[in-house]
Amino acid sequence: MQRSFLDYLKITFKGMAMGAADVVPGVSGGTIAFISGIYEELISTISGVNPALLAVWKEDGFSAMWKKLNGNFIIALFTGILISIFTVMRLANYLLENHPVLIWSFFFGLVIASIWFVAKQIPKWSWKIILALVIGAGVAFYIVSLPPLAANSSYTFLFFAGAIAVCAMILPGISGAFILVLLGAYKSVTEAAHDFDIKTLGIIGLGAVFGLLTFSKVLKWLFVHYSSITLAVLTGFIAGSLNKIWPWKQVLETAIYGDKEVILKDASVLPWNFDGDPQTLWAVLLMLAGFLLIIILEAVATKNPEIPDAAN
Repeated sequence: MQRSFLDYLKITFKGMAMGAADVVPGVSGGTIAFISGIYEELISTISGVNPALLAVWKEDGFSAMWKKLNGNFIIALFTGILISIFTVMRLANYLLENHPVLIWSFFFGLVIASIWFVAKQIPKWSWKIILALVIGAGVAFYIVSLPPLAANSSYTFLFFAGAIAVCAMILPGISGAFILVLLGAYKSVTEAAHDFDIKTLGIIGLGAVFGLLTFSKVLKWLFVHYSSITLAVLTGFIAGSLNKIWPWKQVLETAIYGDKEVILKDASVLPWNFDGDPQTLWAVLLMLAGFLLIIILEAVATKNPEIPDAAN
């Protein structure tokens, strides 16, 4: 079965949601991909990018290669991501700067629901599954609690920073933008983007492509051979990230990167200990809205399942 134009338009909107999530330090585009039902296809498609595609092109033509690549899916998804980066990102940044409690409350409700959504994909629970979930949660909690490293702008470092960050972007629960902050590469990346430093951006981009192609193959292998344990670890990753997106924070340390202030260290506090207006009622309502959004998305996805147009 082939996808229709409307199907690809939906994928573009999902890409926009992923892009908006990835630019927020603390929210992962991988979580959005999982929630929207395209995660495994995304991993499978990326892992299928290899030199063998050139042989298919040579022997069977461009159309056969494009189908094997799942090219329409890639174009639709990454078009959405790019649209989001250049448009929705501005709205997300405005909300985070001016209404942080409310936007983080919405994300918190969304992530709580996504924990339930991913966990229910596991057909049978056992002590191994529970252990994998706990380990995943512990690793994610440890990562989001780490202090950032000193800034480093060497090209070798930026190559590997790009590779590690993009891996985090496709892992539910761990934010690629936050990983860049932890690695001390966020300033270099944002300055390169601001100054249109093509050489630096190119090196970071090469690292990202390397990390994406390599890590996606690992994830695909894990899904094929250890599906339930992999889902449990991913559930743990999402659960362990909750501390990072708790709406009420006490800021302990910040840094200025260009014209942007980035929080380096903070601590979660209860609403009544929050230094400012906790906006508790609106925060709770937005948590519920985020939670219900996932329930609605799942219901829609169940009634209208995605049909890939390429076998990967």
